[in-house]
Amino acid sequence: MKAFALTGIRRMALRDIPDPIITKPNQALLKIAAVGICGSDVHYYRTGRVGSQIVRYPFIVGHECSAVVCAIGKKVKKVKPGMRVAVEPAMPCHACDQCHMGRENTCRNLGFLGCPGQAEGSLCEYLVMPEECCLPIPKSMTFEEAALVEPLSIGLYAFQLAKLKKGSRIAVLGSGPIGLSVLAAAHTEGAKAVYMTDIRDYRCAIAKKAGALWSGNPHKAGIVPAILRKDPLGLDAVFECAGEQESFDQAVDLLRPGGTVVMVGIPEFDRLSFTIDKARRKEIAILNVRRQNHCTEKALKYIAQGKIKPGYMVTHRFAFKDAQKGFDFVDGYKDGVVKAMILF
Repeated sequence: MKAFALTGIRRMALRDIPDPIITKPNQALLKIAAVGICGSDVHYYRTGRVGSQIVRYPFIVGHECSAVVCAIGKKVKKVKPGMRVAVEPAMPCHACDQCHMGRENTCRNLGFLGCPGQAEGSLCEYLVMPEECCLPIPKSMTFEEAALVEPLSIGLYAFQLAKLKKGSRIAVLGSGPIGLSVLAAAHTEGAKAVYMTDIRDYRCAIAKKAGALWSGNPHKAGIVPAILRKDPLGLDAVFECAGEQESFDQAVDLLRPGGTVVMVGIPEFDRLSFTIDKARRKEIAILNVRRQNHCTEKALKYIAQGKIKPGYMVTHRFAFKDAQKGFDFVDGYKDGVVKAMILF
């Protein structure tokens, strides 16, 4: 089969590799239909690493995907050949202490699509996955929407983890696909006001159109005084989706006493700092989000019910043969790109 693999910094190559085969009775063989380019994929493309996870070339990335079931193992019961599915990229062991605590997202033996040292990704024609990772989608759902289930599940999980009450007032710093997924989750779960920021004006405009009460560019205006003029007592939570020191500092300033910084973005640097006096006096909680846990099916349900309509996020589409062009677009924020989708 054909697969696109990273071969160096900002380098990819279309390669011929052996077709995957079913080796366990609980597995299904999938024909990939669509793959979304995630920010973490671009981190690997741009720098060859995400924190301690370092690429050994060649390596196939990609984890936001949808597919058609081609064949199934002997013990597979929930899917059958011909079914259209969204793919859950996380493959926990279900045997370690974290799994037994219901924390499959921090499984000590986790396999995750497109993660170095764990599993090759989905930027290929065929893939074998455990049955539990293959979620049937209704006829009304497109393959693109099914591929967006993964980032949306992160937004839902982040909002759920923050334990906010209905009527909460929040900010989302960074209006890329993950920030927009948090916005969608906030609306669905009953937030009263959502303020959005981004250093790119076109993304601020998209956030406003998607339902943000206010959006602004921190490189052009002081977002902290602008938001606090609207909410002078401060916000209940701030979701940091940009992975930047500047936005973390803004988050601390925007919060009310007892508020929470929710770290969703992935920084490209190793250390983050904060002013302890401000954080201590406000009794600020700092919450890290590790992908998602038990929210994939909720995201799928919300899209199927029309409660979340994520299609607007997809601004660019590329044929499989043009995958590197798609990565270059996302890496360089070209042509107003938000989410680029690779279509097979």
